[in-house]
Amino acid sequence: MERSRTPAPIDPEQACPIAPVVDIVFSRWTTPILWTLNEYDRQRFVELSRRIPTITPKVLTQRLRQLERDGLIVRSYHAEIPPRVEYEISELGRSLAPIFAHLAEWATANLDKVERARHDHDARSAG
Repeated sequence: MERSRTPAPIDPEQACPIAPVVDIVFSRWTTPILWTLNEYDRQRFVELSRRIPTITPKVLTQRLRQLERDGLIVRSYHAEIPPRVEYEISELGRSLAPIFAHLAEWATANLDKVERARHDHDARSAG
């Protein structure tokens, strides 16, 4: 009698090779930060805070540090009185611009369809 074998767990990166990219680029606050820096170029912390008003200063600081670590943004410190820090999208980060453009096109073409599908689903589920 043959024993059935439990399949070995699949490494998520092998199952979906873009999963690490999605984790890096499409986290809750990363996308708005990258979008803002791509659209408006170099920004100071306060300018980013104003352009993304729903992010807290603590989370913005954390995300900026992570994006700098990932090589997607560049932080420039200017030793002035008072000190000035600016952030800009790096060439690596800028290479994501076509992806963002395609997603913006998709959103324009399809978000209303998603909303209708949700509405129809909810109506069926409630009935």
